[in-house]
Amino acid sequence: QVQLVESGGGLVPAGGSLSVSCVASGRTECISVMGWYRQMPGKERDLVATMTSGGKSMYAESVKGRFTISRDNNKKTVSLQMNSVKPEDTAVYYCNAERIAPVAMCGSDPDYWGQGTQVTVSP
Repeated sequence: QVQLVESGGGLVPAGGSLSVSCVASGRTECISVMGWYRQMPGKERDLVATMTSGGKSMYAESVKGRFTISRDNNKKTVSLQMNSVKPEDTAVYYCNAERIAPVAMCGSDPDYWGQGTQVTVSP
């Protein structure tokens, strides 16, 4: 019983910057790691970045040095700052939250997902 809502997607020129954000609601105590994934049509959904509640981050090699993930545990938000964007960054970006160890009120799904937000990078 966790809801994730993304915002901030849009069109940005190559080399520019854009940020996307995600707000968690519901039983947010069910959340452990949060992060961002992205997916292009016909492609698999791939990990972009994650952050633990303690602030430890991890990035896909393709975005290291360009993207920065941040998390506010009090506001229940996670954001992704995207700098020096490339056309190959174009995708639907999804907010993700990993469920904590099994607890009845948290449901049986090991992950929660947002609806996605489109990021398009023009040449």
